Amino acid sequence: MDLNRYFSILKSLPEEVRLVAVSKTKSVEEINLLYAHGQRIFGENKAQELKEKYELLPKDIEWHFIGHLQTNKVKYIAPFVSMIHAVDSLPLLAEIDKQAAKHHRTIPCLLQFHIAQEDTKFGLNLEECDILLSNPQFGVFKNVEIHGVMGMATYTDNTTQIKQEFKTLATIFHHLKSNYFKDKDYFTEISMGMTDDYLLAIEEGSTLVRIGSAIFGTR
Repeated sequence: MDLNRYFSILKSLPEEVRLVAVSKTKSVEEINLLYAHGQRIFGENKAQELKEKYELLPKDIEWHFIGHLQTNKVKYIAPFVSMIHAVDSLPLLAEIDKQAAKHHRTIPCLLQFHIAQEDTKFGLNLEECDILLSNPQFGVFKNVEIHGVMGMATYTDNTTQIKQEFKTLATIFHHLKSNYFKDKDYFTEISMGMTDDYLLAIEEGSTLVRIGSAIFGTR
């Protein structure tokens, strides 16, 4: 773990941008070390691994689920997860709503958009999102809140392309805010930017950056 790099990253973040320390595959000991230095938001991408870590680590940690979430795995994280970053379908939202209701909680979620020129990444396009948000079923959910959007840029050295993709996500955020969430004070988050491109993401309006390898080292 590179604590100097961690503190350097923190210093580079504007006040309105929060750091999600991506701790997937990392040990409880490593997470505890970062926790001891003040980090409280951690990101995981496997539901059962997250559940195990939750049970072993301090309860004031804000756990963000950042991976592709299968509906049958929602039950493992519904009792405690602070935010789910990668919601890309109505059935998944319905399951999160159902499981959250069982625990008498409301779970903040982000809608994931496919902004990269890569087929391997998940996410909605704007037309699919409009259909989802216009569906009467969406209007009856009581235990989920859409807090914003999430996306991953293409893995490339082309900074112009990366900036354009982040700009696209910011434009989508403002479209959704104007058309669906104008009166929702909680619709504020744009989750974009990782170790190699988080500074570009911040320039384009990111409020949450997801950084792992720069802090914990490569897997």
